[in-house]
Amino acid sequence: MNAALLIAHAPLASALRQAALHVLPDAAGALAAVDVRADEAPEAVFAAIGAALDALLPAAGEGALLLADVPGATPCNVAQRILAEDGRRLRLLAGVSLPMLLRALSYRREPLDCMAERALEGGHIAMLSMSAIDD
Repeated sequence: MNAALLIAHAPLASALRQAALHVLPDAAGALAAVDVRADEAPEAVFAAIGAALDALLPAAGEGALLLADVPGATPCNVAQRILAEDGRRLRLLAGVSLPMLLRALSYRREPLDCMAERALEGGHIAMLSMSAIDD
């Protein structure tokens, strides 16, 4: 089974994890969060991501979907470095939202590429322009 790792500016990663587990409590073992503080050095973030992956992926062959908040910001940039240097099966998506995360977790038993595509779809279909509800 695949896992998901949230990497975002503090406290967003932990907040998204808590919200997702409110809906999908059975996903607790497959979901971790790394909150990146504004003053945190990229090397410390790199180490924190590595430690989180070590805890999430104890079995060989498992994969993880990395979900970052803002493309081009430190959490995403360090996650890209992890992709380049870590030998595990990883995918990275940026622009994480709660609908994207819930969709990813719902498909964590599927192949990693499928999980990533479903997460992207979940993020896209949940973006709507809404109007007021008429009473």
